[in-house]
Amino acid sequence: MPYIIGLTGGIGSGKSTIAEMFQQLGVPLIDADIVARQVVEKGSPLLDKIAAKFGKTILTEQGELNRAALRQRIFHSDQDKQWLNNLLHPAIRQEMLAQFEQIQAPYVLWVVPLLIENRLTDFCDRVLVIDVLPEIQLERAVQRDQSNADTIKNIIASQVERPTRLAYADDVIENNLPLIQNSEHLRQQVQQLHQRYQQLAQQKEH
Repeated sequence: MPYIIGLTGGIGSGKSTIAEMFQQLGVPLIDADIVARQVVEKGSPLLDKIAAKFGKTILTEQGELNRAALRQRIFHSDQDKQWLNNLLHPAIRQEMLAQFEQIQAPYVLWVVPLLIENRLTDFCDRVLVIDVLPEIQLERAVQRDQSNADTIKNIIASQVERPTRLAYADDVIENNLPLIQNSEHLRQQVQQLHQRYQQLAQQKEH
């Protein structure tokens, strides 16, 4: 099993941008969002169960999961959200653990938006938090997802509060500036952490 760095942060914090910078340094990624899509691909048993529960309105015309429609549905019902989590989380966890076993590199970046909420920190050797101010988080997420502000606010409210997330952090990258201003500064931080993680992975091996 490789050394596991859990990368997390709230919606709109810039997790994907930071993860891509690590990937450019040759670090393998396992992205929980991608795995979550894989387990509900068209024709999968889990997608059939979701469609049976919520109806065909949560499917696209092509028969794939309409994530926006499902998100809208579950964020207005704690019961539905719990049902979905109980269905998906074991399958996602099993698939991710299987992918960890395939990694040959010294360490892997495990990108998990709900790392803390879903109590997955025990799987990590270290936790890297991408930190952003709530007002910037809201602005970015609304622009990126083309969602209304209330939906994004509901998502933010469903995630752990910023102080709680920071309390779990072994390392923090602050990402409040626009990327065009901040890109080089972020790359330097990623480079420093990359070297640190390689050292820690070596120490674990010995």
